Amino acid sequence: MADLTDFIALSLLPSSGWRHAAAQLRAGDPADVVLWRAAALRGNKPGVAALRAQAAASRERGARAGLTPIAWSDAAYPAALAAITDPPFVMWTRGAVSALARPAVAIVGSRAASEYGLAVALRLASDLAARGVAVVSGLARGIDAAAHRGALNAPSDMESACGNGATIAVLGSGADVIYPPEHASLAREIEPAGLVLSELVPGTPPLKCFFPLRNRIISGLSRAVVVVEAGEKSGSLITARCALEQGRDVLAVPGNVLSGRNRGAHALLRDGAKIVETADDILEELRVPGGVVGPLAPDREDPVLACLTPGEPADLDAISARSGIAPARLLPRLFELELAGLVARAGGGRFVRG
Repeated sequence: MADLTDFIALSLLPSSGWRHAAAQLRAGDPADVVLWRAAALRGNKPGVAALRAQAAASRERGARAGLTPIAWSDAAYPAALAAITDPPFVMWTRGAVSALARPAVAIVGSRAASEYGLAVALRLASDLAARGVAVVSGLARGIDAAAHRGALNAPSDMESACGNGATIAVLGSGADVIYPPEHASLAREIEPAGLVLSELVPGTPPLKCFFPLRNRIISGLSRAVVVVEAGEKSGSLITARCALEQGRDVLAVPGNVLSGRNRGAHALLRDGAKIVETADDILEELRVPGGVVGPLAPDREDPVLACLTPGEPADLDAISARSGIAPARLLPRLFELELAGLVARAGGGRFVRG
């Protein structure tokens, strides 16, 4: 397995080259080989040695900050995220890594949300978390913060069955640089059962260019993206677009037509997004029987299982080619089989029969 430092070094390359580097890794090239090729294409500026030195320094800073790095090759790396075209090479995390093993739904929306929007996000997140779903968002003001708080406040009568509400906050800064600063206490509340994460090396400030990049991670971690109150130019629409490109479901909450706050979400509804009024609407779209996430019985002659061999991991493209099932339809079935204990995740976005 490649050294973690090599994966960190890859993450330090310009984002324009991430997709190509990911394709090389999927083709079987070790991370250090990809790094050498990338350095050669850039005229060796900075060279591999300099990139590795930067990566080593970031690794040390992360350790001092109490962050846990999860490389793309790690078995804990979420298979759904590894399957996107430009997955993060490393995720820097703080909190309960086990939250990544839960089925996840993203809730995103306006920073300048109305009381109605905040109340809807809070209720949806609370109901989803109570049913075993991890709620993913971006720790921003408005809808994001309401979604995180809703998950943390999942109804106590359900916690004994599903555990405390888990939520995952994806940052547009280093995982040790909480933004906005006033959400530092919220980030600490997330950590016991959930996770704060970033693909950016520790110490990275919250620059504007990083937030559109993190949106692909929010959608990539999730089985569906729910948009609550988004204007015409909302960053939430970038997340929705990423979700569609990744084969995820996109859902939206209808709102007040007079305020203008929800024109972006209404545009999604006109384009075919499913209307969301309750958590049941989301779980129904994800085909979760009974509305509670738990072990799902596979079909007796499952075509996906038939394509997997014990002890021989296969990536999404290989399983899709063998089964004839498109990746967008394949991922939900793999999630179901994983919940049933019949499929396990291997490193690099691969699956192996249990």
